[in-house]
Amino acid sequence: MLTEDQLALLADDSLAFANVATVGPDGEPQNSPVWVSTDGEHVLFSLTTGRQKYRNLVADPRVALSILAPEDPYSYLEVRGTVTIEPDDDNAFIDAMARKYTEHDSYPWHQPGDERVVVHVKPEHTAGRIR
Repeated sequence: MLTEDQLALLADDSLAFANVATVGPDGEPQNSPVWVSTDGEHVLFSLTTGRQKYRNLVADPRVALSILAPEDPYSYLEVRGTVTIEPDDDNAFIDAMARKYTEHDSYPWHQPGDERVVVHVKPEHTAGRIR
């Protein structure tokens, strides 16, 4: 369960990015930054179904995230858990992330044929220091 301080790092008024690590098909780790949010229970982020990270999570739902507070990089949250994935057919989630991080009303980098999903990370282990 996420604490109030941890939820604040993921809140709509926080511009913290998460570095998301997955396990690739050959066992190598793959890591990249994403925009994040929360529903109060899970850490949420968006992917397209054409990305390696999506394929990694479909094959192995284990994930680790590292989230630094933008105003204090010594304040951080690590989350390890498993994911569930749901479609973002109307792009509502990625558009909300675009409003949060870029102040655009909709995600400005859509590509033809992109299929978006929302990844829900169920925290099974958290660590870090939030000041």
